This record gives sequence, structure tokens and C-alpha cells, in this order.
Amino acid sequence: MTRNDAFDGLSEFLTIAKHRSIRRAALELGVTPGAISQALQKLERRLSTPLFHRTTRKISLTEAGEGLLAKVAPAAHLIEASFEETLQSSSEPSGTLRLIVERLAIPHILEPVMPVFRKAWPLVNVDITVSNQHHDFVAQGYDAGILLGSYVPQEMIAIRLSPPFNWAVFGSPEYFEAQGRPKTPGELSQHRCIRFRRPEKGDIYRWEFLDQGQTVRLEPNGPMTVNDGELMRQFACQGLGLIYSSTFHTSRELARGLLEPALLDYSPGSDGLFLYFTKAAQSQPKLRAFIDACSQLRK
Repeated sequence: MTRNDAFDGLSEFLTIAKHRSIRRAALELGVTPGAISQALQKLERRLSTPLFHRTTRKISLTEAGEGLLAKVAPAAHLIEASFEETLQSSSEPSGTLRLIVERLAIPHILEPVMPVFRKAWPLVNVDITVSNQHHDFVAQGYDAGILLGSYVPQEMIAIRLSPPFNWAVFGSPEYFEAQGRPKTPGELSQHRCIRFRRPEKGDIYRWEFLDQGQTVRLEPNGPMTVNDGELMRQFACQGLGLIYSSTFHTSRELARGLLEPALLDYSPGSDGLFLYFTKAAQSQPKLRAFIDACSQLRK
């Protein structure tokens, strides 16, 4: 292998791994699917091993592909960030700001911040992915993410975007009038609960409380299970059952009197939405500009 061809096919490999699709990789790179396939085949011949399992409907990484991605993706992101940082040093923000955000950030953060940001920096493109699955944050090449503080990795730099909020049980006034209001977490077994299946893990979210200094986690019982927070709150507003959420998630419903809290005295503590990013990314002008726009929201 010569030094000149060391990076041949890596861009195509990383883009296929990102989208799990040759067609989508071709669209992002602005080439034909055939060109993407040829570049991948050439790379696999050089490495003497297949990097993807291919079927007519699905493409997935082989064990060798997973290993290569784990080693190459962080380095590729650092190289890209280094080039952008060099180009943008001592200049106005430019390029593409790539964000991965959880859905809660859309109405509370992105909708008020993005018009301010776009007006101030029209030359900066914005690529937003809405997802709760942030575990491949660096490998996928994101500049920053927005996530609940309790889920932000410790090695990341985090900036609070929302006021602190508390977790509790919520129900409609009609539900509480008909079924009563639980006074302790133990009484929840006597109530209809709407369960939440976490999209990123597929498990049932356990309701967490702080009772006399001890953390208590309960898996709720109930006839309904959903994997979407907005749908869960709508069902609760209709009186179909109790939900476990936060005063921030339910702020609009609370303001309109559609939901009321219960068991706030048992809240496990305050949380919040945070913008997070790596130390390597924090010096990028485009990210600093977005941080400035977010800071205006907090004032």
C-alpha cells in the first residue's frame, strides 16, 4: 500500500456506515451509487475482507467494518474539524453546523433559537438530526447535540439551555377527580399508568422517585404503552391514565390546565436540556455562534 492511496475509499465507507445505504451515501457525496460501490469494493479488496453485509433490503457492518469504523470515524471527524477550524480561524462562521437533538428540543430550543441564528449567520448551513440515540455522536460527525443533562457523557462540555425542571407523575383533572390522586409512589399500583417504551433501547422506562432519601424505581402497570412522548401526553390529557414526565416536558399542558402534577415531593431531582460538544469542537466559529444564539434565549 502506498501513502498516496491510504485514504482511498474511506470517505465512501464512512458515509455508507452513516446512512446504512449506498444510495443515500451517493446523494450526500454527489456521485452515482455505482461510483460508491466501486470505491467500497476497491477498499475491501485492499483490506482483503468485506466491510458490509449486503442484502436487497439492508446493509449492515461486518465485524471488520465495525472495528474499522470505531478506529477511523473519530480520526476523520478530527481531521474535518481541523480543516474547518483552520479555514475559519479569524473569520466569520461558515460551513455546515451538524446537530443531533432530542425531540423535546424542537419547540423549546430550536424553534426560538434558529431564526435568530440564521438571521445573524446566513452563510452557515444547518444539518439537524432529531433522535434520542446519541451514542455514535463523534463517529457520526456531529458538531454538537442537545440532550437531557442526565444522559450527556461526562467527557463532553455541556451548557444548560433550559431552566431546571423536576420529574413527577401527571394526569388530567378529570382523571384525578374520578380516580383520586396518588399520595405515595406505592399507590400507583392502584392507578392506570401509560407506559413509555424508550425508542433507543426498546425497554419500558421505569418511574423514579426519591422516598426518604432512597431512590425507588417502579415499572408501571397499565393497559397502554407508547414510544412517543407527545402521544403519551395527549393520552394523559384525554384522561386515559397517568404518565411520568417532567414539568418542562408538560409545561404547555400545565399552563393550559390540561394536566396536573402529583408526587412532586418525591421528585428525584432537577434536570435540564443541555447543548454538549467535544473539547476539539468548541473552538469552531460556527459552534461558538450557535452558543451565542442560545445564550440570548436564556436571558
